[in-house]
Amino acid sequence: MHTFLLALSMLVIAGASALAENVTYMDDKTPLTGYLVKSDNAAPKPPGVLILPAWKGVDAHGKDSADKLGKLGYISLVADIYGAGGKSLEMKEAMEFSGYYKEHFEAYQKRIRLALDELVRQGADPNRLAIVGYCFGGTGALEAARGNLPVRGVVSVHGGLAKDTSRPNGAITPKVLILHGADDPHVSAESITACMNEMREGNADWQMIWYADAVHSFSDPNAGNDKSKGAAYNPVASRRSWEHMELFLKELFE
Repeated sequence: MHTFLLALSMLVIAGASALAENVTYMDDKTPLTGYLVKSDNAAPKPPGVLILPAWKGVDAHGKDSADKLGKLGYISLVADIYGAGGKSLEMKEAMEFSGYYKEHFEAYQKRIRLALDELVRQGADPNRLAIVGYCFGGTGALEAARGNLPVRGVVSVHGGLAKDTSRPNGAITPKVLILHGADDPHVSAESITACMNEMREGNADWQMIWYADAVHSFSDPNAGNDKSKGAAYNPVASRRSWEHMELFLKELFE
């Protein structure tokens, strides 16, 4: 049984309203609590966008993205990968969880698939789904593509691109958009080259867009503005990446 608990609120976004609520779904006996946004004027069976949040779990940046997507008429869910009750974790625990799911990619893919299932149960068109992931969630977006989960496309925003080199490259069916900070110190040149080779060998329909003067977390206003720390907000890159993502989603669902 699915329990719909916690906060229920009406979001008023630039003249359009959307219903936002926390929803709880299950992985066997483990409850997972995501953040769901539905536009009040969306068409029946609207396209669904699953948001995979950064390494601390369901956070303000992921929720803000869901709110904006609601304004655009999508139904959006910020996935709870960790089973943390829809909350962000402290640094030590977040490092342990994110490290586990990076290493155990099949478990990560399972949690992503369960969130997609919940998005469909909430009314999304099962034939028109996409994934947008930030940072650690960007890694998850690529894992969804590698696992050929039932989505039309994935977007990795300042995400990790590397995978275990012992894993073979395979066919990649979803379309892929990678939005990357040109000065991101957390993504090596070797991993970029390997990822591009993986896309080519997988015969993927893929794009990679680089943003000048941008480091890790460039789309997150909560990341500060000190580039020397390796993670910082860049308003120009953030705006451009959102616009590129919007175009990509329109192409997927047209």
